[in-house]
Order: sequence, then C-alpha cells, then structure tokens
Amino acid sequence: MTAIRAADGGDDSLTVDGALGALANPAKPVGRRLFLGICAVGAAGVVLGDQLQKAVGSFVSAVTNASGSGLGSLIPGADRFRLYTVTNGFPSIRDGSYRLHVGGLVERPLTLTLDQLRALPRTELVKPFQCVTGWRVPDVHWAGVRLGDIVDLARPTSAAHAVAFTSYDGVYTESLTIEEAYRSDVIVAYEMLGAPITSGHGGPVRLYVAPMYGYKSAKWLRSISLVEQAELGFWEQQGYANEAWVGRSNGLSGAPID
Repeated sequence: MTAIRAADGGDDSLTVDGALGALANPAKPVGRRLFLGICAVGAAGVVLGDQLQKAVGSFVSAVTNASGSGLGSLIPGADRFRLYTVTNGFPSIRDGSYRLHVGGLVERPLTLTLDQLRALPRTELVKPFQCVTGWRVPDVHWAGVRLGDIVDLARPTSAAHAVAFTSYDGVYTESLTIEEAYRSDVIVAYEMLGAPITSGHGGPVRLYVAPMYGYKSAKWLRSISLVEQAELGFWEQQGYANEAWVGRSNGLSGAPID
C-alpha cells in the first residue's frame, strides 16, 4: 500500500488502510500524524475516484455531526459540506427583509421578496454538490425557481448575453452566460437538505449551478443583472476557471454532474 505523505512536507506518512482503520475507532484520540494522513486520504479521492471518497465518508460519519461540523467537516471526501466565507462571517438576513433585485439590460426591473420567490413555479432537484477542492456531497435535495424563469420575468433585451450576480456579503460575485442561465439544472434556491437554507449555507437564497464546481453557486444572493458579457467573479479573479464544469475544468478530471 502506497504511503500518503503529510501535507507539511515532513516525514509523517500513513497508508490508506491505516487512515481508514483508525477512523473506524472514533474513540481513539486523533494525533497530528493521523489527522494529516486523513486529510491526504480525503484529497486523494479527487484523483482516485468516488469509491475512495465514499469510503472516507462512511468512516468519518461517526465523528461528524448532522450539521456538518466536527472532524468530518475538515476532511475532503467526508460526504459533508465545508462552510466557506470570503469575509469574516456569514451575512444574517431575515426572511422578512430579504430582497432579490433583478435588473441591468431588461425591460422590466424586478425586486422580489422571499415570499414572492416561493410563489413562483417550483423546481426540485436531487443533485450532488462538488467543490473544486475535492469534496462532494451526494444526493442533495434542492428547491427553488429556475434562473431562466426569473430572467424571463424581467424581459431581457437583445443586448443581454450574460448574467452577473452579487452577494449580500458585499464581496462574492459570479456570472454565467445567458445559455447557462437557462439550463434546467440552474436554480435560485431557497431550500436545501429538505429545509430553508441556513446562513452558513448561503441562505436565505443562493444560486445552485448543478453541473459546475461549487464556487459558481453564489451564496447570499442579492442581485441578478443582465449584462453584455460574462465577467470574472471573485473566485475567477483568484485564478479559478470561469467555465467551471465539473470534471473538465480547473485542471481536474472526474465524473460530470448531469
């Protein structure tokens, strides 16, 4: 069995069998060597495929609570969400004060409340969520409104060829082409995991772009603007691909999300 070297470049190493075996005994204290080895095993799931990733997820479930925190929340491949923010915390937006602004190159600018979004035709999806860093959460239940339906309500002009998004955190931005925006698996989501979306997960409303890596699914969605061309969002400005298709972008391979 090939040893996986510690991420800090030191001499600590651990075999895949050793890491998974140790995880099967959650009562045993987790030391530095084991922790680094476990992280490496999780990251290896990106290269070695879903079978290893699912194995890691099943073993760490005993030491990860239902909210996604605990040891499993730190390990790529643990079948749990890792909660990221590009600011110092999560925006807190009350359901009653939430507003989604739709404008730009449109004939009919809109401002929608959460109740108005919920009154629009509902779309439900059961799809994975794939992070570009390697972890994937399978079979996530999502509910919301197709982005294309909201775009149609605003009546885009012929000059609109892309859609730009901003976040209530004041930093997170994203964009899609108009063709991507009209995909049936791209929604403005207000439910995930069978419940309203929490602030930690980007609620009360976030974007969900099923076939692309998670950074395209902008959290704390504040505005949708029809624009002439797609612009680089926050993560793309850090070097990530603008066309972030799972399994065929960012130098990564693997199974796409259909």
